[in-house]
Amino acid sequence: MKRLIILTLTISAMIACTEKKPADPVAVAMQKVDSLFIDRYAPIDTMFAEPGGAVLIMKGDSIIFDKGYGHSDLARRIKIDGNTFFNIASCSKQFSAVAILKLAEEGKIDIHKSIYDVSPLVTPYLPKKRAPFTDITPAHLMSHASGIPDTRPRTDRNFMLKCTDMQSIEYMKGLKELNFAPGTEYQYINPTFQLLYLFIEKLTGKGFDEWMKENIFTPARMFTTLYFSEENEPKIPNMAHGYIYEDADDAASVDSDKPAGAVVAKAEKPENADVPHNKFQECDYGEETFFATKADGGIYTSTHEFAEWIKAMRDNKIIPVRAKEEAWSYVNNVSGSKFSTYQNRDNTFYGYGWFLEQQPGYPKKVYHTGDNGGFQIYEGYFPDADLTVLIFENRNDKDRWDMVRKIDRILKDAGLMETATDK
Repeated sequence: MKRLIILTLTISAMIACTEKKPADPVAVAMQKVDSLFIDRYAPIDTMFAEPGGAVLIMKGDSIIFDKGYGHSDLARRIKIDGNTFFNIASCSKQFSAVAILKLAEEGKIDIHKSIYDVSPLVTPYLPKKRAPFTDITPAHLMSHASGIPDTRPRTDRNFMLKCTDMQSIEYMKGLKELNFAPGTEYQYINPTFQLLYLFIEKLTGKGFDEWMKENIFTPARMFTTLYFSEENEPKIPNMAHGYIYEDADDAASVDSDKPAGAVVAKAEKPENADVPHNKFQECDYGEETFFATKADGGIYTSTHEFAEWIKAMRDNKIIPVRAKEEAWSYVNNVSGSKFSTYQNRDNTFYGYGWFLEQQPGYPKKVYHTGDNGGFQIYEGYFPDADLTVLIFENRNDKDRWDMVRKIDRILKDAGLMETATDK
C-alpha cells in the first residue's frame, strides 16, 4: 500500500511538473514586438550591411524592451543599440515648445499675445507690422495654426543644404499674406518653429544651443543630447547616418506621413563610395535639404536619453503640470485640414509641439513623428497608462503607421494600456 501511495504521489508530481504555467502576457507581447522588427528589417541583400532602428518600450520607469536592429554606419558596420544617436527630426519641435512654455512661466513671454509683443528685438525679422500678421501669437506658431506659408527659396540648392534657422526665416520679412486667419486652420510647416529659435535667443540673451542645454537637456538628464551643426557633428556620440533605399519606387520610399509636397530624397551614388553597397545610399547632412536648422528638427539623441525626457515631462521637472497639460491639450484640429496632409487622420490634434490622438478603444496618445533624409522617427506616450514607445530608424523605406498600429494592438492586448480607471 505504501508503495502504491508513493507511486501515485510520484506520478502526480510528474504531471504537475509537465503542466505548462500560464504565459506571461508582457513577455509574449515583447516576443511579438521582436518578431515584428526582425521581419521589418529582413535583409534585402545578405551580402551587405543594412540600416535599421532602435526600439525601446517603457512602462513607468521600467524599460521592458530595448533592442537595436541593423547598422548605424554601413561603411564601418557599426550595429545599432539604445545608445545610438539619431537625428530625431521633427520630434525636436516639442523641445522648442517646452522652452517657450518655460519662458512663459518665468514671465518673459505671453504665448497668447501678438508675436510683435515678444520683444522689440524680434520685429526686424518679421513682416511689416499690420493685420493679419499682428493676429499671430506664439501659441499659433507652436500649434501650426499661424497661417504663415512656407515659401522659402528653393532655387539655390547650396542654400537649402546649409541654411540655418535665421537664414531659413529670412523670407518672412517679405510676406504679403497668410494662407488663413491665425487660429482657424491647421497647416504643418517648419519655419514657424524656427521663429521660436529667434525668440529664445532674444529673450534670454544666450545662444540657442547653450540655453537649451542648460535649461532643457541637462535638467532632463539628456547629458549628451545636442543639436546638429558642422561644428557639433564630431561631438555626436555613436552617430547614425540616415540612408535611403535607392531602388525603391515612390510608393515604397515615401511614408504616408510625409508633409504635403515633400520631395523624396534621391541621394546620388558617389563615384568612390566608402562601402560597396548597391542598395542604400547615405542621406543626411550634405544630401538632404534644410537639415541644418535646429528648432524644428535638429536634435541628435538616443532612445535611452529620450526615455529620460519622457520621465522628465511626466514628472514635471521642466515645466509645471499646468503648462504641460496645455501643451498636451487639443489646441488645433488636424483631422480634415485642407491645408496639410501631415498626420491628417481621424481623431488627431496638435497641442504645442506634440500631436495628440484619441482613437476608439485606446487611451489618449501624445506623440510625434520625424522625417529627415533617411531618418524616420516615432515617439509615442500614453500618459494615463504611463507607457512609452520609441522607434528611431535610419531608413525610410518601410511603412511607419502600419507598424505603429500593430505595436499599439500588441501592447493593448497585453494589458499594458490599462489606466487607473480601468483597474
